[in-house]
Amino acid sequence: MSARTSGAGRFFIPKGTSMSQRMFTRRTATTVLALGASAALLVGCSEPEAEDTGDDTTATGTAGTTSEQASSAEQVTITVYTSEPEEKVDEINAAFMEANPDIKVEVYRAGTGDLNARIAAEKASGSIEADVLWAADAPTFESYAEAGDLAELENVDSSDVIEEARDEENFYVGTRIIPTVIAYNTSIVDEADLPQSWADLTDPKYADMLVMPDPAVSGAAAFNASVWKNDPALGEEWINALGENNPMIAQSNGPTSQEIASGGRPIGVVVDYLVRDLAAAGSPIATIYAEEGSPYITEPAGVFADSEQKEAAERYINFLISVEGQELAVEQAYLPVREDVGTPEGTPELSEIALMTPDLEVVTADKDAAVEVFQNAMN
Repeated sequence: MSARTSGAGRFFIPKGTSMSQRMFTRRTATTVLALGASAALLVGCSEPEAEDTGDDTTATGTAGTTSEQASSAEQVTITVYTSEPEEKVDEINAAFMEANPDIKVEVYRAGTGDLNARIAAEKASGSIEADVLWAADAPTFESYAEAGDLAELENVDSSDVIEEARDEENFYVGTRIIPTVIAYNTSIVDEADLPQSWADLTDPKYADMLVMPDPAVSGAAAFNASVWKNDPALGEEWINALGENNPMIAQSNGPTSQEIASGGRPIGVVVDYLVRDLAAAGSPIATIYAEEGSPYITEPAGVFADSEQKEAAERYINFLISVEGQELAVEQAYLPVREDVGTPEGTPELSEIALMTPDLEVVTADKDAAVEVFQNAMN
């Protein structure tokens, strides 16, 4: 699928979707990435507080080598900038390096906002220091591709990836389908009081009960803010009404899911795989897919144009979308981007989930403005 599409496809188009929603628009977005990287970001990062999708800064690290057959002299090293949860990216990297003992993977993990700031600072001082970007949403990658920061993927085989996760200009490819959902604490919220839609969350009865991630930190949350702002049935009016219910704004999706599971704020907005993780661990938390549809990201991966290890970087991306890589994604509670690896246990079929299919050009161009609207509404 092109990143300039509405996300149309046999799994993702809810009934009643108009033809205009099914058509892709060509890339015209000229989003300028913020240059406001802090000195603290560049000198160090703290350990993650919780697993998340692109949402909290963590330490720079190296996934340990898994093969004694390759000496350091025979290896090349690639650096991956990612928002993947630490435990999950380490598992992926261990499997990749076992299959590719001639490549060593080093990781810098942070929330998408911090990654963007780091990349901007590196560009300003010379060149981007990483080889692979694996994070967030298609609009983020649209901006980098438009700015010339991504190399075209010449040797990445995405033929088995569903159309919704492919970029027709081949600068990046999605690696997971991650919808945002309404989640609730099953021990606290009575079934009769459950919200069924985004619109329901503005009901005064949910005042001081809600929690959601900060779009200034979370790439997924920033994407959602733009999707909601540009949805005709929601828009700024809905965002402002939501703010009147005084939701708690957590730093990211990880703390949001923990707040729901603990009952501190028993209803929230969060990416779905974190709910599955917590429920599997025994937490009283469950998912509602909103009636209007769920915003979703594909957590793309791409190679930086400045990379001196493009061949190794493309092998890494090929692994992410391979059968082995996607089976690992399913084991990690993600919905996959290919159809031959199954889905997480207890997860609805994609055809059963209504997903919001916005014009990505509009969402990309309006994301900064949407984040500002959101922040103003929540203050």
